[in-house]
Amino acid sequence: MKKKADKKKDIDSLRQDLERSKNLFVTGYEKLRVSQDFELRKVVRGAGGQYRVVKNTLAERASEGTPAGQVLKDLRGMTSLAYTTNDPVALAKALTAYAKTNPSFTFKAGVVEGRVIDIRAIHELANMPPKEEIFAKLLYMINAPAQRLAAAIQAVGRTLAVVVDQGVRENKFQA
Repeated sequence: MKKKADKKKDIDSLRQDLERSKNLFVTGYEKLRVSQDFELRKVVRGAGGQYRVVKNTLAERASEGTPAGQVLKDLRGMTSLAYTTNDPVALAKALTAYAKTNPSFTFKAGVVEGRVIDIRAIHELANMPPKEEIFAKLLYMINAPAQRLAAAIQAVGRTLAVVVDQGVRENKFQA
């Protein structure tokens, strides 16, 4: 049994993590074997996140006054947290892929950019393209009109050069 001072340290550490991270996924992990848990932690680290198994009462106390307070209230069963300060889509994709291969791993709720989301929204988030791909598409959309304008201007000059060259070849110009 942990001492009260150790529990206080755990609560403070979890509170700091919850305050720093803007994206949190609350999950259940019943009947996961050690090897599966090891793989899950590896998947979460690969997506740029952190994974933590928590006691429900400690999570509730640590989350008081944070955006995660709503989702960490009145938890039941075995609970774990996956959180990140980076891209929530990458973490959601990684967790969803892991949940497909391990049915004992389930979602309970989440917080993305300070907003509470449900299980359906987590799956929708996992189906989104990554942030870099969205930025690339946006830049293409912004850049496309300028490229078309440059091509049209260049085409006029090229056509004029072809006509002049053809006129010179056929001796249409007289000096």
